[in-house]
Amino acid sequence: MLKETLTIDLVTTDLPGRDKNEVIKSLLDLICKSGRVKDPERALRDVIEHEEGMSTGMENGIAIPHAKTDAVDELVACIGVTKRKIDFENLDRKPSQIFIMTLSPRGGTGPHVQFLAEISKLLKDAKMRKRIVKAKNDRELLDILTS
Repeated sequence: MLKETLTIDLVTTDLPGRDKNEVIKSLLDLICKSGRVKDPERALRDVIEHEEGMSTGMENGIAIPHAKTDAVDELVACIGVTKRKIDFENLDRKPSQIFIMTLSPRGGTGPHVQFLAEISKLLKDAKMRKRIVKAKNDRELLDILTS
């Protein structure tokens, strides 16, 4: 699923943003470059609305902002890494450096759940998280995520 969903244009080792909202907008910009988001403003509203209801800051430096939205026809995802540590209201109260954004159409859950299950399995490993944060460029990051 990761190999099918992630491409070089959907990963970055240099995600801009100094706070939660800037990071969300940067992730959305990355996703929108794929051409699969019909309505970027709608997508942003849906992600922010979901985030306001419940923070998607997880543990171990990971945040997964996401939304079900009419702005896409199929699952689209991206992964960004920052050198800065960003307060994302994480469950463990520690900042994040690894960000995964998913947008999926309303009414469908299969691909979204499968993608999150695969990425979660990968990110459970502390050594893998370290490799992801230390990736030197987008190609290396993509290779780490899909190998």
